[in-house]
Amino acid sequence: MSIVSRALVIFFAFIVAGGASEVKAERTLKVITSFSVLGDLVKNIGDDRVDVTTLVGPNGDVHVYQPTPATAKAVGEAGLVVVNGLGLEGWMDRLIKASGYKGVVAVASKGVKPREMEEEEHEGVAKGSRMVTDPHAWQDIRNGMLYVDNIAQALSSADPAGAATYKANAEAYKAKLIALDKWVRSEFSAIPRQKRRMITTHDAFGYFGAAYGVTILAPMGLSTESEPSAGEVKKLIQQIKKEKITAVFVENVSDPRMIEQIARESGVTVGGELFSDALSNPDGPASTYIDMFKNNVTKIVPAMKKGL
Repeated sequence: MSIVSRALVIFFAFIVAGGASEVKAERTLKVITSFSVLGDLVKNIGDDRVDVTTLVGPNGDVHVYQPTPATAKAVGEAGLVVVNGLGLEGWMDRLIKASGYKGVVAVASKGVKPREMEEEEHEGVAKGSRMVTDPHAWQDIRNGMLYVDNIAQALSSADPAGAATYKANAEAYKAKLIALDKWVRSEFSAIPRQKRRMITTHDAFGYFGAAYGVTILAPMGLSTESEPSAGEVKKLIQQIKKEKITAVFVENVSDPRMIEQIARESGVTVGGELFSDALSNPDGPASTYIDMFKNNVTKIVPAMKKGL
């Protein structure tokens, strides 16, 4: 082959490669997710057809997140925004408005049967309670499957050419979740129902408890912004001692000092760190939705068995 012929071959190879890159770039859907659990689910379903930006990243607290101008710019340029809903992202409506985003906001929790919880209110010396919606629906794996279906549908609507890919990925991922749910139930089946009691920082595990027969006690309410009274903390310590509760944990998104104090005064050992509202860093023990459950269950179950 002559030098000219080789040059032409190389030139056309560059043209073809460049064209392929342009096609891939055109088909990549820019997706904004509100927090890390949703980011992982979208990546599993969207694979290389999506470019995911997660607003509240690993170990981040979605309850207290403060959007920035850069955040608003990223949202404004997105092809799809995916949120949890159920009141989790109280800042999202303001962010959408500030960003100028006019596209679809997909609610991953669509179809979930929400849990209503009574939460204490503290205003000066006055005290009362109110019913609030628990937004932490992903802590029940069956709800996680609903999230997957909703996300796959949203991606397919935003990118019809990828619909078959999204459907196939969603079905494959749900098969993993079915196996995970079966494993979690098997792990807890070895513990008597009355002994399935645990303490953690805030009420993030209500759906988990309802799904797997675990009673959850938490000094804080549904948001990490709430603060319990000294009387409530004292009452919880007394309950731990009376009922000999051995499963006490801190959460990755919360200040551990309160739980550590409760554990000291109760005479129990903190059983480690659970992941509730956020995944871990990529090199951590809970960098995916599935690994989050594995990490939590493999810490909760042994801690409960200490009380048998």
